[in-house]
Amino acid sequence: MKITHTDIYRFSIPMEPFTIATGTMDFAQNVLVRIYTDSEHYGVGECSAFPMIVGETQETCLAMAKDFAGILKGKDPIAITERLQDLHNFTALNSTIKSAFDMALYDLAAKKQGQPLYRFLGGEKRVIETDITIGIAEPEQMADLAAKYQKQGARILKIKLGKDPDLDLLRIRAIRKKIGEQIILRIDANQGWNFDDALRCLNSMQELNIEFCEQPMRTWYDDKLPELKQQTNTKIMADESCYNHHDARRLINSGSCDYINIKFAKSGGINEGLKIHQMAFESGIPCMIGSMLESRIALSANLHFAYACPGIKYFDLDTCLLGHLVDPVSGGLNYDGFFLDIPETPGIGADADEGFLKSCEKWSI
Repeated sequence: MKITHTDIYRFSIPMEPFTIATGTMDFAQNVLVRIYTDSEHYGVGECSAFPMIVGETQETCLAMAKDFAGILKGKDPIAITERLQDLHNFTALNSTIKSAFDMALYDLAAKKQGQPLYRFLGGEKRVIETDITIGIAEPEQMADLAAKYQKQGARILKIKLGKDPDLDLLRIRAIRKKIGEQIILRIDANQGWNFDDALRCLNSMQELNIEFCEQPMRTWYDDKLPELKQQTNTKIMADESCYNHHDARRLINSGSCDYINIKFAKSGGINEGLKIHQMAFESGIPCMIGSMLESRIALSANLHFAYACPGIKYFDLDTCLLGHLVDPVSGGLNYDGFFLDIPETPGIGADADEGFLKSCEKWSI
């Protein structure tokens, strides 16, 4: 099997503005790739650029995608490790757009075997329930949204904080007061606090029963994570501090975190994500599978990945529920409330809606 060409799409998804500590997004800056071969199969991959986190924009992803497509043309797509090394040899970073190509290669390989991706990866289905995320706003607005999600059946809320420590305490207290004690609350500061603010906030929230805090400080304070972990009872999850399995090793060996969040946009996709999971699993560190602002295409791949990784205990697979104004996907995962499932179709099992693609700018390399 040889790669004949790759179609690249500017896969922009309009959405309601979504705010975290590092900025606001008013559309999903996504890129879709389809890797075609000289067989009947093609592979589908999607990435979602989040420049405030990964430093990549939709424009940089599109530019690199054209180079990647040229590099892979004429080569064997089933040799996934070799194909990804071709991309690493070309550029050291650019994990977001690499994740789209990684996903498409795995989709193609699983389709060739006639297996759903999770079976191709050696996994099996289990019950998976996602949280639902609340972006930063005024305390009462966030509390009202939490109550709305609670009425819709949400049992796990992820609360974005990190812009103002004093206001953050008001936000989380207003939410807990509004929804009562039965809902699981986890918080994500998205690197918004310094050490002193993080310590003060986390210790001030102890009576609120917070499940864990994701990425409390900027990554340049990673050397302070062990101290923060020792001085608070709140569990710490590393997110932006962990891009690859070398970061995971460093965090684990230094006692810096209780959990690790795996995201394809950081790791470069499934291949590196599996390495992070394996390292964490062997060290007894549970993981979460997270996402940026992907559609149900990439979220389907995330779900397959979660089925294949027993060490993933937490699930943040709600991005297409966070104000996407259109669903540009055919097939793929489905939601029963906040529980996820996926059909037993080969590969990822999701693709772009052809009608939506007609409105997308396209390049064929």
